[in-house]
Amino acid sequence: MPTVQLNTDVALGVAIPSRNARGRIARLGPVVDSILASHAYPPVVEKLLAEALTLTALLGSLFKEPQGQLTLQAQTEGGAVDLLVCDYLGGELRGYVRHDSDKLGELPAEPSLQELFGKGYLAITFDQPVADERYQGIVPLEGRSLGEAAQSYFAQSEQIPSLVRLAAEKSGGHWYAGGLLLQHLPEGEEGRERLHTRLDHPDWPHVAILGGSVRAEELTDPELPLDDLIWRLFHDEDEVRTLPAIKLSRGCRCDPDYVRSVIARFPVEEREAMVGEDGLIRVDCAFCSSSFPIDPKELGS
Repeated sequence: MPTVQLNTDVALGVAIPSRNARGRIARLGPVVDSILASHAYPPVVEKLLAEALTLTALLGSLFKEPQGQLTLQAQTEGGAVDLLVCDYLGGELRGYVRHDSDKLGELPAEPSLQELFGKGYLAITFDQPVADERYQGIVPLEGRSLGEAAQSYFAQSEQIPSLVRLAAEKSGGHWYAGGLLLQHLPEGEEGRERLHTRLDHPDWPHVAILGGSVRAEELTDPELPLDDLIWRLFHDEDEVRTLPAIKLSRGCRCDPDYVRSVIARFPVEEREAMVGEDGLIRVDCAFCSSSFPIDPKELGS
């Protein structure tokens, strides 16, 4: 099996056994450029989506089964951004943002999370088809950044002590985004079968301080391999393990044949209402900005 490079478009698992901690570190480069190229977002939205895609990669790469799908969605009201959706499946990422250009123009160059989203919530959905399990956690969009909102998600929905750091910057005409996720592992509770976590575990503050010392420029530096960065942060620990790396890529699952089959399920009168002036039904994909023209005559009656 070829070795996965550890500089860009990759997620790497991390474990610190002596501190009961685990996590993921990820960095995106060409994948972000490829996704953003399908849209004409202003810089502030590009940065937001780059960070959101990185968070999606961190969370999605936690799946043990390759069929696992993770969806991150921020639904809001009253803000410049009213919808953000990102998706992970088998190492493939996609995402898009819906925003109000007029409201966005009124914001400062580096708006806060509240200024961007207004009032809203963050929903994270874990879907594991092989195990036939689906779980969704929803928390208010709070904090100064998307990373802090994710930490709030784990504290409230999962009750797992967590650290999330995200960063994104454009350099030389290209976007680079990186992120670090660290969590305290569940432990067995004496006399009971279930696993639990302690929000006040004595090892956790130590891990959080070291992980929290990571700098934005380290997370986004494409010349710094991720395993070297982990060593910088935790070289004084008794043991630090890196787990198999996952290669990340852009992926959109829109398919002309599938789109046609979905439209064909609608009643004839509804399909007729979908026909445009050119005599075709057009279905657009918000993720990749592709448009699928469908001739109603091909759908039958």
